[in-house]
Amino acid sequence: MRICRFTAGDDPMFGLVDGAGEKLAEISGDPLYTKIELTGQTHPLEDVRLLAPVIPRSKVVGIGRNYADHAAEMQGEVPAEPLMFLMPNTAVVGPGDPVVVPSVTTEVSYEAELAVVIGRLCKDVAATDAASVVFGYTAANDVTARDLQRTDGQWARAKGMDTFCPLGPWLETDLDPSALSVRCWVDGDLRQDGSTADMVYGVGALVEYVSRAFTLLPGDVILTGTPAGVGPVVAGQRVEIDIEGIGTLSNPFVAAD
Repeated sequence: MRICRFTAGDDPMFGLVDGAGEKLAEISGDPLYTKIELTGQTHPLEDVRLLAPVIPRSKVVGIGRNYADHAAEMQGEVPAEPLMFLMPNTAVVGPGDPVVVPSVTTEVSYEAELAVVIGRLCKDVAATDAASVVFGYTAANDVTARDLQRTDGQWARAKGMDTFCPLGPWLETDLDPSALSVRCWVDGDLRQDGSTADMVYGVGALVEYVSRAFTLLPGDVILTGTPAGVGPVVAGQRVEIDIEGIGTLSNPFVAAD
């Protein structure tokens, strides 16, 4: 099931996207908290604006260096345990929204990632039970200011600035995350081509590890790391991220006013 968040010009709503990705059927309420019920209204997808499929009420938890090839290209080692960092929900934007490059950085990178969306309040979840607390999956771009990442020593500012966490285009609830292709293009040029099969810590292990540290709330997002091929992106370029079984997330990069 594909669940999107959208606007047709009024307040945001949720909908179910058909298999062809051509139209959506409105549903009432927020599917994280209420039973999915159709309103009877439908829209061609081209007539609505897709929004970030979820705005976390609590947190986005990032995972660093979760692909060995990416750790190597960053001159780092695979951590002995998952490397976590937090981002505010103000970093989240949706498909088509601009990623604003602020003047405090001159070295911004893209990072294609599978994002896990939590469906219910949970703590200390065993890896074998992780699927029971996952609501769905979406594509993410873990935009990073590399110069700030190096100088700050911790990653909150480098990865958590406004607009630095595009999510979309929708949530896929029926998906096996163990071996999905993860690809990224910059202005049509393929830059990343990996698979979640190469993650050092899989989704179950990450949910277990993160939930030991933090109580997870409905709508919380876990970013699972990025494969090799990360690189610079500048204002005026467009980044497209495709996760197998989900779809394509596309965002332009613009300079701050």
